[in-house]
Amino acid sequence: MSTTMERPPARLESFVPELVYFEPDALSYPKGKRIYEWAVQQGLPVRMTTSHNRITDLPGESELEKYRIAKRTLVVGLRKTLKFDTSKPSAEYAIPIATGCMAHCHYCYLQTTLGAKPYVRVYVNTEEIMDAARGYIAERAPQITRFEAACTSDPVGLEPISGSLAELIEFMADQELGRLRFVTKFHHVDSLLGLRHNGHTRIRFSVNARYVIKNFEPATSSFEQRIEAAGKVARAGYPIGFLIAPIIWHDGWEEGYAELLDRLAKALPSGVPDLTFELIQHRFTKTAKNTIEKRYPKTKLEMDIEKRKYKWGRWGQGKYVYPDEQADALRMFISERIFDRFPQATIDYFT
Repeated sequence: MSTTMERPPARLESFVPELVYFEPDALSYPKGKRIYEWAVQQGLPVRMTTSHNRITDLPGESELEKYRIAKRTLVVGLRKTLKFDTSKPSAEYAIPIATGCMAHCHYCYLQTTLGAKPYVRVYVNTEEIMDAARGYIAERAPQITRFEAACTSDPVGLEPISGSLAELIEFMADQELGRLRFVTKFHHVDSLLGLRHNGHTRIRFSVNARYVIKNFEPATSSFEQRIEAAGKVARAGYPIGFLIAPIIWHDGWEEGYAELLDRLAKALPSGVPDLTFELIQHRFTKTAKNTIEKRYPKTKLEMDIEKRKYKWGRWGQGKYVYPDEQADALRMFISERIFDRFPQATIDYFT
């Protein structure tokens, strides 16, 4: 077994899977054919599967090894369920173009929501997905309908392979009442910069203090790469935003988050209009804690239940968050520095 499969790289320049599965029907779509030809040209092992939801023969001798290999596996199929999930508070609906992520963020909620299916899936029937979006837009007219493309994946990390974001951006540019949003930890935005977007797509970057990126976000773009990409996107005229998440209490957190905002202020053009921030403190469930400790046994992520406050959710399930005193200190410090560096910005929420 190769070292690459056993241990994820610290940073990915561009995601290249080590194993690719195709649903047979995916090859009848132009995108499916193109990805198949790309995989063959790359010399990647290609297998067929009856369903992108049922990959059962992944290599690996242990659960942990299977998990790491799954994160380097690409499955190409059709999105058969075209009923979109809701996506509050980010948007009205999640638009499904991919599921799963190649990154190894220790804290990620996909650790539990994807369960035993951590492999990366891309859907080739984007025309059908966009037709479904038209229906949702028509239902809510004359209100604007927002679609979040990053609920179950990081589509920017997959864009060099899929091209799906480019399709959605140009589709949404023509929708008077439709808007697209997505958030990313990757810097692969060059193919998006020259697109006709009509200001209808907001690109947000998930950013954090260096300590958090270094210790808890393996296989993502670096602190510097994300900031540079954000500057490019802003200069291309896209509405832009930043998701600072998860905000983690650690030694030197004030200096870390102050540096982050200072660097962002230097990288962006002055007076970026309609700049948004979303702030999310670190939280976890007991299920997530158990899963994370199995998959990342050496993690430095603090998940001491005794040090946390239990916060009930809307559906009768709760999460462990920071006690009020710590949460308030994080919120006030970061909010004050946002408004100091970006007086025109808005903070959509702190949670």
